Amino acid sequence: MLEPSTVSTCLSPAVHYMICKVGFELQGSYDIRRILTIDNEVCWEALSENMCYKATEFEEQFGWCFHWTENTELFLRAFKALKSLSGVNISLSMMKVTSCLERSLGDVYLMVGKECPFLLRDLLASTELAAILSKPVMDVLKVFLGSPESLNLRNILWHGFASPDDIPAKYCSTLLLLTAGLGQLLKTYLSLTHLPLEHRPYFLLNSPKDMQVFPSISDKALFAAELLIVKSKFALPHMTSFWIEAIAAFQQGRYADCVILLLPQLECSLRLVFTVVNKCPNRMLTAESAVLYTTFDEILTEQLDSGSENQVPYTLGEPAMEFLLDFLNHQEGPRIRDHLSHGEIQLNEFPKEIANQLMFFSLVMLYKNVEHEDVFFKEMADVFNPLINAVESYKSMFHPIALLQKQVIECCDSLQEWTHLPSPPDHSEQVRKVEGSADPGMLFTHETLYIISLHKHQIKDFTDVEDLDYCILTDKFTTMTNLCNKHIKKLFCHRWVVEVVGILRKVSTQLYLISRNVIFISELRYEQWMQKALRSRQRQNYIRMLYSIKILTPILRLFVMLVIVNMQNIHTILEKNLVDYQKYIKYLKSILQYAENMSSYTSFEKNRWDETIELTRRILLKITTFNDKHELSQAIKDNQP
Repeated sequence: MLEPSTVSTCLSPAVHYMICKVGFELQGSYDIRRILTIDNEVCWEALSENMCYKATEFEEQFGWCFHWTENTELFLRAFKALKSLSGVNISLSMMKVTSCLERSLGDVYLMVGKECPFLLRDLLASTELAAILSKPVMDVLKVFLGSPESLNLRNILWHGFASPDDIPAKYCSTLLLLTAGLGQLLKTYLSLTHLPLEHRPYFLLNSPKDMQVFPSISDKALFAAELLIVKSKFALPHMTSFWIEAIAAFQQGRYADCVILLLPQLECSLRLVFTVVNKCPNRMLTAESAVLYTTFDEILTEQLDSGSENQVPYTLGEPAMEFLLDFLNHQEGPRIRDHLSHGEIQLNEFPKEIANQLMFFSLVMLYKNVEHEDVFFKEMADVFNPLINAVESYKSMFHPIALLQKQVIECCDSLQEWTHLPSPPDHSEQVRKVEGSADPGMLFTHETLYIISLHKHQIKDFTDVEDLDYCILTDKFTTMTNLCNKHIKKLFCHRWVVEVVGILRKVSTQLYLISRNVIFISELRYEQWMQKALRSRQRQNYIRMLYSIKILTPILRLFVMLVIVNMQNIHTILEKNLVDYQKYIKYLKSILQYAENMSSYTSFEKNRWDETIELTRRILLKITTFNDKHELSQAIKDNQP
């Protein structure tokens, strides 16, 4: 648990001076068109006074100037926040304005550029955008939104360094005026060039309901949340109003606002944890221009820049780390902070499910850092302990290993459908005639059983190899899915592990495609057979397919087993030397090549069933040869003194 924080600001002295002092000592009034004095100092008074006190005029005369952003309402609401004089609302508006402005400037860039720079500072340094807006305009934008040498308002807000009282309202006024000015410039540019200003589609969060692992937050927990924020050492005292507004936004159904407020505070508080457990208090403040900020990326990494081990993972625990990495970092996860801060999500359609996940996690972090002797802590135990248990049971959904586990389960389920594939009556005799009287299901039985025997020591939870034989050779294959749910370490995987998982995922994808191909063609041909709609050659091909399916059923189960074996033992590859690792990768790629060819041959367009048997014969030989060599090599190592 954290000790009481004595931090009163997260801005370093130099950054605090630049944001809160520079420019505000200017006296007198300046023409609104004059952004800089002859001494290159920003005339804040001249800019803001012409905007803050003319509400009706602003909406009537400037509303159209925001149409180029495709988010006019966001900017009009920001103006209303200015009039409220609430530091929280103004900061929230600035976060939304800066992210929207970044997205919109990217759309402008794409009128002449091919691929938009990912980082805002790179966008503002581009000659393509300067050619449209002019260099003086770009220079002004860089002052507010550029690199750490500038005011850098976007990053200071989004990374949780600024408190509600740190950012003067005049900055928000100025950003609104500048955005309106950009709209005026673009209107002229577009009328002269006749170029279309097209807006990129927003990022869609896939299946947000599937991401809601935690239950809905109870009314009791939300009711106690405000007092929890005050009591907890996890929330810095000068940041509590952000936390309180996040709770209010959640209760009011403003889910995007809730998450936009929560993410910087989670980062700020976890930065405090980082500085405490790693004994580096200087990392709590905003860095100077020559030093990187301490952000989520470093807070959640395995090692510090110094090479020493980061203590945050031990402090938070594996489930909490997996949750944060799932929602913030993993490439196939929602990456909520990235997409929100770059203006890539439609705010008025933000899903409640994701807001619930982040609020749920935040409440747990707050409660775990309340003094245990506090009466509140004891009284609220029945309310918050179930939340703690839920977080401590979290399992990654978006780590590549977790995604592989999910893919393998889908493969198993799909292959199990083969047991229910329809077949025409009285076809058995015709199938036997394809290759004589031999049972096609027994064609590769010897090879299959031998390969299973070579892997029996690697397969956890199948102590008796005969159980596994029975599982693969019969319809009891569903028990294989149990192997996919076993815990596998996912934090901080070595690049070899990541590479192997990537190959196994590709293999699983192809195995699934093979299964779906067979199911689709089987059902279609059966229906056509029963309707007597097949020509003679099609009937013969259908019979060969039925023959091949009997052969391939245990074979594809075997390949799913091989994926599971390699997945369960994924971390043992670090015991290999480089040469053995390269041979292992080559072996896995040969399996992938087989799966890709099989996927092609079993497609509706090709339907080449004879080739599938020959392909299978060759790959089984490769698998046997590789594993025989591996067994021999291992035996030699074991017998060495």
